[in-house]
Amino acid sequence: MASTLEGIRIFDMSRVLAGPSCTQLLGDLGADIIKVERPGEGDDTRKWGPPFLKDGDGRDTKESAYYLSANRAKRSITLDFTKPEGRALALRLIAHCDVLVENYKVGTLAKYGLGYDAIHAAFPRLVYCSVTGFGQTGPYAPRPGYDFLAQAMGGIMSLQGEPEGEPMKGAVAFADLMAGMYSAVAILAALRHRDRTGAGQHIDMALLDTQVAWLGNQAQTFLTSGTAPPRLGNAHSSVVPYQVFASADGHIVLAVGNDGQFRKFCAVAGAEHLPADPRFTTNAARVVNRAALVPQVAALVARHPSLYWIETLEREGVPCSPINRLDQVFADPQVVAREMVVRMDHPQAPEPIALLANPIKYSETPVEYRLPPPIMGQHTAAILREVLNLSEAEIASLQARGIV
Repeated sequence: MASTLEGIRIFDMSRVLAGPSCTQLLGDLGADIIKVERPGEGDDTRKWGPPFLKDGDGRDTKESAYYLSANRAKRSITLDFTKPEGRALALRLIAHCDVLVENYKVGTLAKYGLGYDAIHAAFPRLVYCSVTGFGQTGPYAPRPGYDFLAQAMGGIMSLQGEPEGEPMKGAVAFADLMAGMYSAVAILAALRHRDRTGAGQHIDMALLDTQVAWLGNQAQTFLTSGTAPPRLGNAHSSVVPYQVFASADGHIVLAVGNDGQFRKFCAVAGAEHLPADPRFTTNAARVVNRAALVPQVAALVARHPSLYWIETLEREGVPCSPINRLDQVFADPQVVAREMVVRMDHPQAPEPIALLANPIKYSETPVEYRLPPPIMGQHTAAILREVLNLSEAEIASLQARGIV
C-alpha cells in the first residue's frame, strides 16, 4: 500500500525546530526527506543537551533528545553549499526534488544563488517554503527569529501566567511547532496547485504570523471588544468554572462547558443551591460573577480527593481530569491504546529507541515509521549514488575536499 506522499522528494535545508518539525510530518506521510547539514557541524540541535542518546556502553552519543524529537523519517546528507562546487551539487539535487524547505535569515541563501528567485527560474515546478522569524517583508524581516521572541511579541505570553505574576512562555516551543504545522499544510496545498497547474510557488511562513494566527478566540475577543484579555492563570476567559482546582490530595481540572454540566456538578457536590442563584444560572452570568462563584467551587472540590471527582464526575458526564506528569501521560491507558509512542532501531543505540508517534490515523494509508532520526551525513553516499548516479570515486573526492 502506497504512503500518502510517496514519490514526493523534499530538499530540507532547515534546522532547529520549526522547519524540521514540518519536514518530519511530511516524511511520516511518505515523502523522501533529504536533510542537508553542514559538514562537521550539522543541525544546531544535535548539541542541545543533555540528555543525549546513550550507546551500548551507556555513554552519551552526539544525538540529543531535542534533535531526535524532530528528525525522524529523514536521510541526512552533509553538503557545504557556501562553496561553488557545493552549490552546484545542491542545484543538481534540487532538480530531482518537489519541495525545498529552508529557514535561513532573509537573503542568506540568495547570496549563494539558492534564493527563491534563482531557484524558481531554474525549477518553475518546485515548491519553495521559507520559514523565518518575521517573514520576507515588513520592518522586522532582517531580524533573526526565535520561538521565545514570537511568543512574547505575538501576545500569547500576555495571556499566560497568574494574574499577579509575570508573563509566562509555554514549556513547549509551540510557536516553532505551529509554524511547522502551518508550513506542512501550506506545502500540501501548494503541491496540489502544482499538480493541477504545473506551477510551483514561494511559501513565506513566519513564526510571528503563525503565533498571532493561533491566538484564536482570544484574538477575536480583542478584535470584537477592543479590550485586551487579562491573564487569568488556569482560568478560562469566557467559560466558568473552567480551571484548575485543588482537591483534598492534589489538583484536578474541572471543565464545565455548559449550564447542564454545571447543574450536574453542583448535584454531585451537594450544592444544588448554586444553579438556582441568578448570578450563576447561565454561563454568561457565571463569567460576570466569576469572583463570587470560584471560591465556592474551590471549597467544594477541596472536600474530596482527586480520584473521587474524576470517577464521580465522569459517570455524570461532567468533564474533569487529572493533571498528569509525563510519566503518567505515557502510562495512561488511552495514550497507550492510541499508540502514541513508537520504537525504532537506531544505529547508535543497543535497543530500539522510544519516539513520539505521529497522531494522524489514516484508514487506508497508515503512517509508516521507515527511518529513525539520522546520524549526521549518514546517507550522503547513498543519496549521491541514487539521485545523481555519482561513482564511489567521485563521492570520495567530494568528501576529501570537504564539499560533502
